[in-house]
Amino acid sequence: MEYLLIRSLSVFFQLVNLLLVIRVVLSWARYNPYNKYITLLFNVTEPVLEPFRKLMSRLNVNFEMVDLSPLVAMLCIQYIIQPLTYTLIRLFF
Repeated sequence: MEYLLIRSLSVFFQLVNLLLVIRVVLSWARYNPYNKYITLLFNVTEPVLEPFRKLMSRLNVNFEMVDLSPLVAMLCIQYIIQPLTYTLIRLFF
């Protein structure tokens, strides 16, 4: 049970990171904002990125043309949220 839960969360976090990378790459290219897949991508990743944008604006870490919130979100997921989740699973299961 513990292994299955940890493995499924690992796949989930990897998927979120992959979606964030795809969104960053799309920001460098010209895309159709009315495409249903791009709309889905933005609807899925925006709730992840919005808290980091607010945090960066409160800390006055704003750059003019570069949005660093995807990078901060990926690093936070990789080094804070994911290990914390695994630790909590091991404690309770």
